[in-house]
Amino acid sequence: MAPDTPHSAADSPAPRADGRRARGDRTRHEVARQAAMSATVHGLDAITVGALAARTGHSKSGILTVFANREAIQLAAVAEARTLYLRHVVEPSWPAAPGRPRLCALLDNWVAYLRDGVFPGGCFITTTSVEYGRRKGPVADAVRDLVREWLHLLESELSAAGSRFPADDAFRIDAYLRAANTRYQLFGDVTDLDRAKRLSLDVFSP
Repeated sequence: MAPDTPHSAADSPAPRADGRRARGDRTRHEVARQAAMSATVHGLDAITVGALAARTGHSKSGILTVFANREAIQLAAVAEARTLYLRHVVEPSWPAAPGRPRLCALLDNWVAYLRDGVFPGGCFITTTSVEYGRRKGPVADAVRDLVREWLHLLESELSAAGSRFPADDAFRIDAYLRAANTRYQLFGDVTDLDRAKRLSLDVFSP
């Protein structure tokens, strides 16, 4: 990566352009974050530019300057949700050794992710999977890619843990977590999250 090239006097418009870019990046990030949050309560399909403008304080025209259309906002919401999932669930588990230690860390982090209310409506993956299960198009593909990425991670760590059938075990763990998320959103009982963790640990017990 090369260092920034120094500006000359002839480059005086550049700082203004950089300022516009910074404002655009900030708008993009704030709108994507709010869209991801809203999607867990109302669904990705309920996202509107008007509602996002009201929630973020950005004008509709300002939002449409950085996003070509509503679909672009939905795709950005999925990407932002992935970033948050990595930050809260996956990345903190990486110092643990591959296999059972990392799986335990992933489950601990997943329970904390729900308890801490990272998303107001619970797990983004679970919510959007149901919403887009039978749909086609770029947004549905982005949701499927996110689910596949999570399942692949579980399968990889289960293989490292010595599972004979990592795909089957990943299926069971994913099912427990989805059920726990649904019950937690319905009843607010954190013991459902702990139960899902315990049952998931039993899946790959030595």
